[in-house]
Amino acid sequence: MFFSLAVILLLGMLAGWVCRKLRLPALLGMLLVGMLIGPYALGLIDASILNISAELRKIALIIILARAGLSLNIEDLKRVGRPAILMCFVPACFEIVGMVLLAPRLLGISVLEAAVMGAVVGAVSPAVIVPKMLHLMEEGWGVRESIPQLILAGASVDDVFVIVLFSAFTGLAQSGELSPAVFATIPISIVLGIAAGLLFGAALGFLFAKAHIRDTVKLVFLLCLSFLMVAFEDAAWIPFSALIAVMCVGVALQKVCPEVSLRLSARYAKLWVVAEVLLFVLVGATVDLRYAVSAGGAAVALIFAVLAFRMLGVFCCLIKTKLKLKERLFCMIAYTPKATVQAAIGGIPLAMGLSCGNIVLTVAVLSILITAPLGAFCIDLTYRRLLSRAD
Repeated sequence: MFFSLAVILLLGMLAGWVCRKLRLPALLGMLLVGMLIGPYALGLIDASILNISAELRKIALIIILARAGLSLNIEDLKRVGRPAILMCFVPACFEIVGMVLLAPRLLGISVLEAAVMGAVVGAVSPAVIVPKMLHLMEEGWGVRESIPQLILAGASVDDVFVIVLFSAFTGLAQSGELSPAVFATIPISIVLGIAAGLLFGAALGFLFAKAHIRDTVKLVFLLCLSFLMVAFEDAAWIPFSALIAVMCVGVALQKVCPEVSLRLSARYAKLWVVAEVLLFVLVGATVDLRYAVSAGGAAVALIFAVLAFRMLGVFCCLIKTKLKLKERLFCMIAYTPKATVQAAIGGIPLAMGLSCGNIVLTVAVLSILITAPLGAFCIDLTYRRLLSRAD
């Protein structure tokens, strides 16, 4: 086990460093390392790690959502207004609809299985988008029109929305029942998750403001609270979205103790260094390479087709804004990269024993391999041509 962990971390970080030098997302190298050392290739990962791979990926997802909550600027959402709110869910809905329409024809799966796949593939990647948008803001590109802020704000909530839909669709796939009552649980789980997260976050904020507690201990408090909420979601009979609650804890804490939230966000960023390697290497290791090759052509065509649906959704969000056509085109391009959520939940249907598990995982990994480097490259290639620079 310890040898496998050392191999995962060392080779994952090395491959990430090489990709960064080549101006590619580091996660691409980590995924390829996972495929290379996984059970379907060299077999260097111990079975004990593979057995808890789903739990490790869930921890990585908790870390990135908690960090997003601590960093999300609600004022940016208010300032950008309607387009930012629409960007939180409209492009993802367009992509899921595209998947439901096309996947049964291209891959021979059912409509419900296509919905599960759409919920996996439908999220945008903070791991790719956040560094790119921060770079644009530092250099002043598109800042006057609030374009980087718009994309950052929308991407922060887009992931949570898609994860909630994914939980609903996988629940339907397991029970085999497709009833309107089940879909009614989606808004209930979102509302309860937001309420619980804001309540616990405010309580922690007041505790941290009154008591002298080291930041490391505060971080442990937050992690334990996150784990407890996830455990409650698994055991509770009421619909409750623990992942959206995890993010809302950070949002509330940011309002009550802004300085503390900044320091904790920096500590979560350090945790993410290790969590990111584990997440992407392990998801790469779960890919059956022979199955991926056999599904390749149709799966790749499907990914590009649903990307067109996503870009159309972004365009609809920007109707009646003051943005020029070329600025809208940049937003459509910048909202395409996928990585974090696909890596975190792509293997869950397979772990649950769903018949669509293999094909969902294959499409999830292919979407990362295609859109993460392509999206990052296109952002770098186009922002100087499509955006104006503030003085």
